[in-house]
Amino acid sequence: MKCSFLSLALMLSLATLSSHAGAQTPYVSIEQRLTPEQLRSVGLSREQLDTLNRMLREAQDGHDVAVAAPAAPPVSNNAPAANRDERGRDEGSLIGFNDKPIQSRLKGPVSGWEPGTVFELENGQQWKVLKGALKLPKKLDAPEIVVVPGVAGRWFLQVVEGMPKARVYRID
Repeated sequence: MKCSFLSLALMLSLATLSSHAGAQTPYVSIEQRLTPEQLRSVGLSREQLDTLNRMLREAQDGHDVAVAAPAAPPVSNNAPAANRDERGRDEGSLIGFNDKPIQSRLKGPVSGWEPGTVFELENGQQWKVLKGALKLPKKLDAPEIVVVPGVAGRWFLQVVEGMPKARVYRID
């Protein structure tokens, strides 16, 4: 069952407040409370998770919860400097945000796509269309493509620059 961001926040807030009414215990983050599958099904971005964790922590501590821009994540000294991005964050914590676009060429012609269409790339990867349908103005023979990463592990296949992309997932 999919929950909206607001529903999830409300459920976790109520659970947190009711379970901590008597004794104060340390805050446990959402990532530690939910399974990876549950987190993926909700589809929250890293920024949304950080904001929700901050709001729930403040609610537990009895502070007023204000919706503001999330603070920069704290820099821990546990990871070596070589594994940090330009903002000092551990690159391992940026799953889905440090992926690079994949440039290749399609094997064979393409005239369009719909959910279920499988694209095979010259580099051996196979990508299946999850969302989006498009009929190209003309059939293209083995065009160069780019598979672009999105937020929360989503990927988009671009056949023609400036035209809508297909939301895809890798199947090989």
